[in-house]
Amino acid sequence: MADRSALLRIYFAIAHRLTITGRENLPAHGPFVLAANHGSHLDALTLGATLTPHQSESAFPIAAGDVFFQTNVTSTFSAIMLNALPMWRKDCGPRALSNLRRKLQEEKSIFIIFPQGARSRDGSMMPFKHGLGTLVAETNVPVVPCGLAGAFEALPPDRKLPRPGAIKLVIGGALEFASTANNRTGWSQVAASVESPVRALVAQSRAA
Repeated sequence: MADRSALLRIYFAIAHRLTITGRENLPAHGPFVLAANHGSHLDALTLGATLTPHQSESAFPIAAGDVFFQTNVTSTFSAIMLNALPMWRKDCGPRALSNLRRKLQEEKSIFIIFPQGARSRDGSMMPFKHGLGTLVAETNVPVVPCGLAGAFEALPPDRKLPRPGAIKLVIGGALEFASTANNRTGWSQVAASVESPVRALVAQSRAA
């Protein structure tokens, strides 16, 4: 796991001149959630590169099963390089979300989540869905908003291989939702409360 983290940092330093602002906002250990805008398959790898080797051992991007786990090649890459947990969209029901919520809290995991639910096709940020809220409402699990710029340009959805280009990541202050109701209304409140700072951080990362 530590080797994977080191490889990611080396790759992003060389190929994408990755700059990170706000790393001090990351909690020292799990459980916590990193939530960011999503426009590229590089996004999860970029967020993973911000973590220490120790944190990486318990970090799991929540990846679409119908994208990352359809073939032996993509399944192997997702499991080894991303340490990803598959979320099958057709089976994304209460039981699956409950299992993820339990893993996040009981195993003190770190989840990397893109609340848009899919990659942007044009680089603009789409509205957040309420799935994030089902994981953190009425818990003490911090959500750390993150804004990414440059990953879409380096690897947009219509490209198979990344091209060199600068990527910038801005990490905001952690949010907690212990007093937010664990119901549909509360989940929507969580989504809105995280979406707003992520949008601001995206703007900051693009202006930097």
